[in-house]
Amino acid sequence: MTRVDFYVLPQEDPGERQRFACRLAEKAFREGHRVYLHTSDEGAAKDLDALLWGFRKQSFLPHGLLGSEDAERLGIGWGADPGEHHDLMINLALAVPDFVGRFERVLEIVVQHPSVRDPLRDSWKRYKHFGYPIEKRDL
Repeated sequence: MTRVDFYVLPQEDPGERQRFACRLAEKAFREGHRVYLHTSDEGAAKDLDALLWGFRKQSFLPHGLLGSEDAERLGIGWGADPGEHHDLMINLALAVPDFVGRFERVLEIVVQHPSVRDPLRDSWKRYKHFGYPIEKRDL
C-alpha cells in the first residue's frame, strides 16, 4: 500500500517546495530509490529540471524530463503518465494525481502560504479517504 509523508516547512515562500524537493530527491537517489518528481505542468517541470542541475555546487544528480534517457532513476514529469516509475514520487502539483496508488511512497511538501497550504489540506483528506497511511513531519 502507498505510504504518504507530508513534510511541513515553516517557510511561507512557495519556491521553498522546489528547493526542498531537490534535497529529498538527492537523499532518495543516494539511497537507491527511483524517484519521480511530479509537477503541475511542463513549465514547472523545466524549471525544476534547471534547479536540479545547480541547487548545490557539490551535488550531481543525473536526471531528466520523462521520455529522456536520463529520467530512468530520477525523472521529472507532469500530466497523467509517470512512465515506468513506481517507487517514490515527490508530488509538487497541488492535487493528488490519479496514479498515486502505483507508488510505494509519496512525499508532499507543505509551506505556510495559503495558496499551497490550503490545497494540500484537501490532498491530506483525499489520501485519508483512500485509506493510505499518512505521516506528518514538521520541520
